[in-house]
Amino acid sequence: MLNIADTLYRWCREARPFALATVIQVSGSAPLPPGTSLAVDTDGEAVGSISGGCVEGAVYELCQQVLESGEPPIRASFGYSDDDAFAVGLTCGGELEVLVQRIDPADQPHLTTGLEQVSAGGPVSMAQVIDGPQGLLGRTLSVFGGGSTYDGTLGSQPTDRTVATQVRALLRAGRTGRVEVGGDADTCPEKLTLLVHTHAAPPRMLIFGAVDFAAALSQAGRFLGYRVTVCDARPVFATPERFPYADEVVADWPHRYLERASVDSRTAVCVLTHDAKFDIPLLRVALGLPVGYIGAMGSRRTHEHRLERLREAGVPARHLALLRSPIGLDLGAHTPEETAISITAEIIAHTHNGTGLPLSRVPGPIHGSVPVAQVSSPAELLAV
Repeated sequence: MLNIADTLYRWCREARPFALATVIQVSGSAPLPPGTSLAVDTDGEAVGSISGGCVEGAVYELCQQVLESGEPPIRASFGYSDDDAFAVGLTCGGELEVLVQRIDPADQPHLTTGLEQVSAGGPVSMAQVIDGPQGLLGRTLSVFGGGSTYDGTLGSQPTDRTVATQVRALLRAGRTGRVEVGGDADTCPEKLTLLVHTHAAPPRMLIFGAVDFAAALSQAGRFLGYRVTVCDARPVFATPERFPYADEVVADWPHRYLERASVDSRTAVCVLTHDAKFDIPLLRVALGLPVGYIGAMGSRRTHEHRLERLREAGVPARHLALLRSPIGLDLGAHTPEETAISITAEIIAHTHNGTGLPLSRVPGPIHGSVPVAQVSSPAELLAV
């Protein structure tokens, strides 16, 4: 849904009814993840994609059918057909399940509010019922900001409170996921499965070292959707003019900046300083933080010397194992731009548990199974 939030927000503001088709489950080599949507308005205008083109025509017809008839939400499955693989099916060999529903903005004013928050860049999670009683199928509840407020209803206040509690955990973690609630007469009598669409603040990429490689990496990081900070202790080099693609350029000692920086499990730390007086205190701090990726530039000899100094500084072996150095994948990179691709490729592979190998050498589905977080309690998520 959030992949087309700007258009949906415009349609809601114009009180324009539309049909929304959302991928709610995938298996095999399906090209797009759960939560991806296609929508069709009353004029037949279509926006978004759910399969990269394989089944768009069939889903478009389902959207028109639901929009014109006003019928309740329907679920449809699409998969590979040996008899007619290029008709209505996924030629990539995967399977996906789609929920198609008619939305009248006047009936769900909180949806407009949630989409407005997304368009403005604010954190919000929108929980959509994808399995449960027919009367609740497709209904949404939005949780805003830090999770302290929510809007919408799924039928009862106890149910709303229960769902909002679960959704807050996903919002704080910046994750889209599946939530199952219900079966408890006191909190949520109906058993519901919800797909939680989360729009969080962009992940951070912290680049240390105001060098040419940092300029290229900041551009690549911004292209990938990171909020990029470049930090260097030398004010003459740490200037916004040298790093136009960075969201922030900081002149400070790297370890001192990192000690006060806001980071999370999505943060990528890239150490390009290549100088022990900066690297060692910086990595001592970085390796003790709950960040997603830590990489450091340097030769293999530099890396061995760096490890030795970090051991002498008291960094435990389990933390040293988190350090990726020499930084990046083996792409044969030479220029700063090629090196930036090498580094971001490693970050992508690490984030999604990719092998980093050519797809021609990897057996099985290209996209693999797209994981969706299964959350039964906030404590379970926060312990991940």
